[in-house]
Amino acid sequence: MKKDDSVNVLGEVLAPCSTNPLTGFFRDGQCNTCAEDQGSHTVCAVMTAEFLAYSKYVGNDLSTPRPEFHFPGLNPGDHWCLCAARFLQAHDEGCAPQVNLAATHQRALEIVPLEILKRYAEEDT
Repeated sequence: MKKDDSVNVLGEVLAPCSTNPLTGFFRDGQCNTCAEDQGSHTVCAVMTAEFLAYSKYVGNDLSTPRPEFHFPGLNPGDHWCLCAARFLQAHDEGCAPQVNLAATHQRALEIVPLEILKRYAEEDT
């Protein structure tokens, strides 16, 4: 699998999203992507209790640990490379989490307009 260029939505070098928990399609701590990443795990999102409950409700339980997949389960405050379509769905439902723009891959823009991502920008990005 060949990674796409590591460029963020601001046109800069992609910043790390999280190494604890370790995130990303490649589990490299960044929201890097490639053609094989069908879910476009490109949005570096900051988990909230509301979003985690919403995600579980729509069938993607991100809060329950799954040791068999080396997945610790996410908690509010954790950063995670979220599927761009799930982020947009959460936006449409009024419960989207904050976003680290510097760590969000430019491929997210194929699904989520930059204007929407900017509405959820973390204060320190």
